[in-house]
Amino acid sequence: MPDHTSADPAGARPRVLHLISDPRRGGAQNLARDLHRELRRRGQASALCALAPQPAAPVARFAAPALPGPRAEDGGEDEPDILPGACAGLPGAANAAVLGAGRLRPGTLRSLRAAARAADVVLAHGSDTLAACALALAGTRTPFVYVSVGHPRYWTATRLRRVRGGALMHRAAAVTTLTDEARIVLEEQFQLPEGKVRVIANSRAAESYPPAGGRDDRRAARHELGLPADVLLVAWIGAIAPEKRLDLALDVLDRLPDVRMAVAGDGPLREALARHPAAARAHFLGALPDPAPLYRAADALLLTSDSEGVPGALIEAALAGVPAVATDVGWVREVVRDGATGALVAPGDPLALAEALAKVLACNRAGLGAAARAHALENFELGAVVDDWQRLVAEVWAGSGPGS
Repeated sequence: MPDHTSADPAGARPRVLHLISDPRRGGAQNLARDLHRELRRRGQASALCALAPQPAAPVARFAAPALPGPRAEDGGEDEPDILPGACAGLPGAANAAVLGAGRLRPGTLRSLRAAARAADVVLAHGSDTLAACALALAGTRTPFVYVSVGHPRYWTATRLRRVRGGALMHRAAAVTTLTDEARIVLEEQFQLPEGKVRVIANSRAAESYPPAGGRDDRRAARHELGLPADVLLVAWIGAIAPEKRLDLALDVLDRLPDVRMAVAGDGPLREALARHPAAARAHFLGALPDPAPLYRAADALLLTSDSEGVPGALIEAALAGVPAVATDVGWVREVVRDGATGALVAPGDPLALAEALAKVLACNRAGLGAAARAHALENFELGAVVDDWQRLVAEVWAGSGPGS
């Protein structure tokens, strides 16, 4: 691989490989897809790969990626806008090339090591990808950046997690996180050197989450998803896992007999929660390949988590002009302005959540949604932060960024 230490970060166009854990939609995956698409739009070589297939999906036969060797020089007229081969990865869930049958299996790590040879910098989106990059890229000259999107206090709760996470993060060329408070936590918990952790806001591409164009558009979106046309409809989006508290959302639904809820997501608790007394008024949609129709169909978004960072679902809903009622955890209040774009409630209180949701649904939903969209466009639209990503990637590639 050529020596880039003298490259000018402002003019560099390094080849980027985005690595996600699997092709499902989730906070880390959605950011990776949007960033991948925007970098390509700006003429930067970018690819998208997943470590493993979506859980419970049939496992196909996996071959090592047939990727080209390092290019002799960068920035020429013939430079492709994507990385050729198995990791070409056009935008979208279905087109993330899958590297292996399991996230940390030896064959998967070998495929990742091969794919990384065609990249100048790897962006590791999510904790599983951190471990994979630390193992697969050891001894190579391809640096990686760990993209942290969760709340660090949640996943550093035990000493074992802190020791393991610290060992892995020290191998990264840089670490990104969503807020300055999260940066301080990461530096203190893992004794990371000053400057290694960069703050880059969570973001989404506004064009991917257009607001409903009126009542007919909303009804069409509901028809597309098999949802009732003329009811108050609340969306709940996320992994059906303990920390996301779908049980709490169903308790809220139980207190609002005139409301229906659309649940987009899957996880280990789905079967048990489908037997909840309020589940008869909940529509379990599974993991949607694209949540945009659900945002257009919904009157409000409900988030009931016990732990979050800066949730991407809140940003997506806000860009779509949908007000949110959310538990006040992590940095949710960065997105939801209580009383202005939705409502914030203390975690674990179904009665307070039900009261707040009833108020949002009964009040000026259109006004709250418009305010939510304006706030998201100003603070969380992808185009506003891609420059930060490009600068960081160029610095890491040039060997003058954090961790050098």
